[in-house]
Amino acid sequence: MVIPHTPPSEPPQMSKLLVFRRLKTASASLISDAVMFLGGALVAFLLLWSLWSFTNPSSPSSNPIASNTPTTPETRTRTDPTTFYDEPDLSYSVEAQVQNWDEKRRQWLARNPFFSGSTERVLMVTGSQPLPCKNHNGDYFLLRLFKNKVDYCRIHGYDIFYNNVLLHPKMFGYWAKYAAIRAAMVAHPEAEWIWWVDSDAAITDMDFQLPLEKYKNHNLVVHGWPHLVYEKRSWTGLNAGVLLIRNCQWSMDLMARWIKFGPQGPDYEKWGELLRSMFKDKLYPESDDQTALAYLLVEEKDKWGDKIYMESEYYLEGYWVEIVGTLGDVAEEYRAAERQVRRLRRRHAEKGGEWNGGQWEEYMKGFEGWKRRPFITHFTGCEPCSGKHNENYRAEDCWDGMIKALNFADDQVLRNFGYFRPDLSNSSLVQPLKAFD
Repeated sequence: MVIPHTPPSEPPQMSKLLVFRRLKTASASLISDAVMFLGGALVAFLLLWSLWSFTNPSSPSSNPIASNTPTTPETRTRTDPTTFYDEPDLSYSVEAQVQNWDEKRRQWLARNPFFSGSTERVLMVTGSQPLPCKNHNGDYFLLRLFKNKVDYCRIHGYDIFYNNVLLHPKMFGYWAKYAAIRAAMVAHPEAEWIWWVDSDAAITDMDFQLPLEKYKNHNLVVHGWPHLVYEKRSWTGLNAGVLLIRNCQWSMDLMARWIKFGPQGPDYEKWGELLRSMFKDKLYPESDDQTALAYLLVEEKDKWGDKIYMESEYYLEGYWVEIVGTLGDVAEEYRAAERQVRRLRRRHAEKGGEWNGGQWEEYMKGFEGWKRRPFITHFTGCEPCSGKHNENYRAEDCWDGMIKALNFADDQVLRNFGYFRPDLSNSSLVQPLKAFD
């Protein structure tokens, strides 16, 4: 041990004073170090506590706002997640009634302001059967048809739900979609419109946008012609394979009435007989959703008619037999227009599709009939999954037509990625775009 040495020349009292001063300095240093240590520890504790509070929020019982503040609409928006989903009698079933749906949606949107303010939010719903297709090419066609719809929804910012189970065991065939639509309404209160598209329908104009502003005073949109329904009493006066239905109480009430014609109801066979007696050109004895809707328009027009819009100005649902033979010429019309009009051949990002679609709409105002791309081509009667096509068609015509329509649509998608299809009948062959292709 080294003992501190005091020079002999210093007086004893000076030596004591020096030791005292050194001890005082050492003590101050220790105190300062302690303060700095405690301060750092406190900062570290506060930081850890903040992180823990962020990842582990307090329970409502420990939250002073939740426990001491009266529940009001304002505080509920901030602190109470309770919505109509917590109601014990809520059901997603198409057969269960939902009351005050418009108010329930309004409250949900108030609690989820990110989704508020849009009257054009669309959810596409489509689907197919739960089992593999019996037709050996059926699953391939269903995959391509689904890809076609996904492409369109991605480009235009729509959500999509694909259902392949029977949500109601007795509602089969064309009736199955209403169970899916009803469940989608409850599952997606942010969606203003539910857009059902049959699995065998292809979107063949990727630029076209639904004219939702046009339907602002209506709650259901189907392809059809009023004079054929009201005057001719034709069951083909409208088609329900593609429809837009607003997410509202009116639609809930309409579907509750509509499905009474379906196979889950006790009067299914009687309704089939009645519908066939009223609509003389009806081919099948079964009660179907399309003829049932025509019946409601005729017999209950005062209740439903004002809110149902029958669209005939564009192909909301085009008949494939009339369309597929023209697709090659239509594609050439658009390519010729691109070569002539510089703004039409400008390349753009895929998300710029709305701008591009607007340019085409402006240019195509003078084009009518077959020269315009059909919005939707529906292969009704082809039955790609079961293979039991309508006997009026040849199977080869159905499959070749579907390939041509799907490639026609996919060519529009690929152009945004720098490629194109030189032959609509060849699904594998693509070529890179040049500057002015």
